[in-house]
Amino acid sequence: MQQHINIIGWLYIAFGALGVLVGGFVFLAAGIAGAASGEAGAAVTAGGVGFFVALILAVMSLPSIIGGWGLLKRKPWSRMLVIVLGAISLLSIPIGTILGAYTLWALTKPEAQNLLRG
Repeated sequence: MQQHINIIGWLYIAFGALGVLVGGFVFLAAGIAGAASGEAGAAVTAGGVGFFVALILAVMSLPSIIGGWGLLKRKPWSRMLVIVLGAISLLSIPIGTILGAYTLWALTKPEAQNLLRG
């Protein structure tokens, strides 16, 4: 069961980091598109929108990174956080559904509860 918890922890960290990277890419792409337009107002607007989208993606990815880290450190609160994130990810077909099902399967077992009890 320890191996499953470690795998889930690393998967959530990886998906959270991917969300942050995508946010950074959106910010960069919006800034480049705004600058390429040649108008100062468009550059500022595109940069602002890109920043806002990047901020939202980073904030939405943060719980995954925190939950994954908590699982790796065997923090008692991390189990419930990742179960909630797994239930939410069930709606993201197909990868999120697989991750969510695996998360729920592994973290609802009594062995996982005992390992993460603290």
